[in-house]
Amino acid sequence: MIPFFNGTQVRKAVSPESALEAVREAFIAYARGEWTMPPKVYVPAYPEGDFRAMPALGAGHALLKWVTSFPGNPDHGLPTVTGLVLLSDATNGMPKAVLDAGAVTALRTGAAAVLAAETLGRADAETAAVIGAGVNGEAAAQTFIARGRHVQLWDVDRARAEEVAARVGAEVAPGRDEALGADLLVTVTPGRNIVLEEGSLRPGQHASLMGADGPGKAEIAVEELARVRVFCDDWEQASHNGELVHAVEAGVLGRDDVTQLGDVLAGTAEGRKSERDVTVFDSTGLAIQDLAITLAAMERADELDLPNFDL
Repeated sequence: MIPFFNGTQVRKAVSPESALEAVREAFIAYARGEWTMPPKVYVPAYPEGDFRAMPALGAGHALLKWVTSFPGNPDHGLPTVTGLVLLSDATNGMPKAVLDAGAVTALRTGAAAVLAAETLGRADAETAAVIGAGVNGEAAAQTFIARGRHVQLWDVDRARAEEVAARVGAEVAPGRDEALGADLLVTVTPGRNIVLEEGSLRPGQHASLMGADGPGKAEIAVEELARVRVFCDDWEQASHNGELVHAVEAGVLGRDDVTQLGDVLAGTAEGRKSERDVTVFDSTGLAIQDLAITLAAMERADELDLPNFDL
């Protein structure tokens, strides 16, 4: 029998703080070569959106996430991100679980955003803000709060920001500029418009860029990337389908200019060098993160009343 976790059950099984620790360990395992991750496959259905197939292997398990990104869906009462996560036993190929991809994605996105902010931000950082109050923005705000931080939330739709802030215990930022000035900034927008123009980030600030996770998307100007210290989740993926691709194509950034977060966490690369460093983390979303959340959920499977099915 194969258990199925719906979105509510995924969130019940994995708290935001547990998600952050699971994602931390996944980054380290990947950096050490203990977990592997073939390239993400995009199946474009533009201009409406795209489908993505994301495989990973680690800790005796194999995973495939089949997930979508259709930014216009909320206008029609549909979620932007939908899909399924399939988990298998890597020793015999047998399926072990099926999970709601939207919930897994939100948990790992929030975890990665805050993990990067805590790892690369100043030790004395006081303020935190999230730009974008969609599902993944809400997850980032929840994770900040789970880590004991007060967080401001801003969205182009103020009513949505107010609704999410009330639900998670955040504060609605007085305005966009106030949110953008936070010591620890997370942007989770559709990536259709630049959020951070040249010169917008101040000394000592950190920004986790979570929205530009596919071709043609961008949240930060190339000129701004050129003047800050740049980190990413995975160079190969980010330099082809993430925020970095625009700077790479412009000849502004190369491999030696970008540090992978996992290498910093594993202690093989340097993170922030000074209090005045401006740090930016480009997240494209990794299947190893999905695997980490899925395995964390499986640890709690016996505590939940999960439906089961046979193949």
